[in-house]
Amino acid sequence: MSSTAAAAATAAIPSIPRDDDGPVFRAPWEAHAFAMALTLHERGVFTWPEWAAALASEIKRAQAAGDPDTGETYYLHWLATLEGLVASKGVASTETLHRYRDAWDHAADRTPHGKPIELKPEDFG
Repeated sequence: MSSTAAAAATAAIPSIPRDDDGPVFRAPWEAHAFAMALTLHERGVFTWPEWAAALASEIKRAQAAGDPDTGETYYLHWLATLEGLVASKGVASTETLHRYRDAWDHAADRTPHGKPIELKPEDFG
């Protein structure tokens, strides 16, 4: 796809955030999820065809459950796909992923705005 075609495609969806150079991430966690997927692919955890099929399946599942598919939830699907592949490939169990997610939420709740979030043993309950 040419850069002109890509720009036209993203311009047709007003909910996609962008700057003068094109689409941007809505929040830092989206960029982190994107980078994690690239890194895991580069390390051979999954192939791009596996990734594309898993992401398409996740989006279809979400749409069947009522997701409006307006672009705002795209990286939620990306993250769910990433978590599913990490668990199915044995990189980390679903339980471990949930344990760290919950610890991260706890750490974020106790961290003042603007300060870096640091996981501590007490965040794991």
